[in-house]
Amino acid sequence: MITSQQAHLHIAAITHPGMSGKNNEDQYAVSAYTLGEDDATPAVATTPVVATTRVVDTTHVVDTTHVVFAIVADGIGGHNAGEVASELAVNVISAVVAESDGSEPLQTLVDGITVASTSINSQSKIESGKQGMGSTCVCALVIEEKLYIASVGDSRIYLMRNGEIQRLTTDHTWVQEALEHGVLNEEEARDHPRKHVIHRYLGSTKPVEVDLRLRLNADESDAEAEANQGMSLLPGDQVLLCCDGLTDLVTDAEILTISQESPTHEEALEEMVDLANQRGGHDNITIISLIVPAEDSSKEDEAESEDDEQSVTVLLLTVVSIVVFVVINIVGFILWRGSLP
Repeated sequence: MITSQQAHLHIAAITHPGMSGKNNEDQYAVSAYTLGEDDATPAVATTPVVATTRVVDTTHVVDTTHVVFAIVADGIGGHNAGEVASELAVNVISAVVAESDGSEPLQTLVDGITVASTSINSQSKIESGKQGMGSTCVCALVIEEKLYIASVGDSRIYLMRNGEIQRLTTDHTWVQEALEHGVLNEEEARDHPRKHVIHRYLGSTKPVEVDLRLRLNADESDAEAEANQGMSLLPGDQVLLCCDGLTDLVTDAEILTISQESPTHEEALEEMVDLANQRGGHDNITIISLIVPAEDSSKEDEAESEDDEQSVTVLLLTVVSIVVFVVINIVGFILWRGSLP
C-alpha cells in the first residue's frame, strides 16, 4: 500500500488516561493508504497518550482505490507492561497492513495479529517485570466502501446506521459466555465481578485465536457473521472502535445518542470521554470514529443548475429562431406585395 495524507473517510480519535491516576496503557493508530503498483511504504501513526482529537484530511484529488486502517489496543499487565504490549500490537499490526497489497484483507489482519501476539509473548520472556503482559485489539480495514474487522479481547467495534447502533464484535470474556449460555442477564452482567476476565488476548502462550465474526444481528450463526465481512458501508455510516474504558461506563444507546446530537464529530468523542470520566473513569478511554461522507449534494445542485441553464438556453434559441422566422416571412411578404403591378 502507498501511504496517503488524505483519507476517503471522516476520521477522529481521542484517548484519555481516565480518573484513576493509572498510566494510559491504550494505544491506537489510524492510517490512510492508496492501492497501487508500489504498495510497500509503511505508515507510522503517532499515538498520543493525552486527551486529544485528530482529523485526517478527506479531500479527493485522484480517482484511485482508497484504504483506511484503524486499530485500538488496550494493554494488560502491571509495571507499565500493558503499555508496552499495546504499543507492540499497534506497531506490528499496522506495519503488516502497510506492507500488504490489499488483495487478502482478512488474512492480512490475521497475520498481523498473530505476529504481534508472538512478539509480545517473546518480549515478555526476555524483559524483567513484563512477564504475562498482553493486549486486546480491534481492527477495522476499510477498502473503498468495504469493511473488514478483526478482534481479540473485549475492546469493541460498533456500526451506527439510520439511527441505530449495532455491536459488530463479540467480547471474549467470561461474562459474555455466561450471557450466551443464559447464566446471566444483561443487568447482572453489567457490574459482575468477573466482567474483565478475558479469555483471549495478544501475548498469550497459546496461539492467538482471531475473531473474524462481523455480527449484524444477534440471531446470526458464526458462519453467517463471518460471511458479513466485506460488507458495503453506506453514506453517513459511522464505524466506532473503542476500549472497555468507554463501554463499561457508557451504554450503547448513549453512544448512539451522543453521536447523533453532538454538533461535530470531534465533540461527540469528547462528550463520550467526559461522560465516562463523570461516572468514575476507572480505566483508560480510547475511541476512533470513521464516518462515510454523505453524498455530495453540492455536485447534484451544480448538475441541476447546469441542466437548468441548458434548458433556458434552448428555450431562448427556440424563441429567437421563431422570431427570426416570422420576421423573414413578414419581410418576404412585404417585398412580394411591393413587386405586384
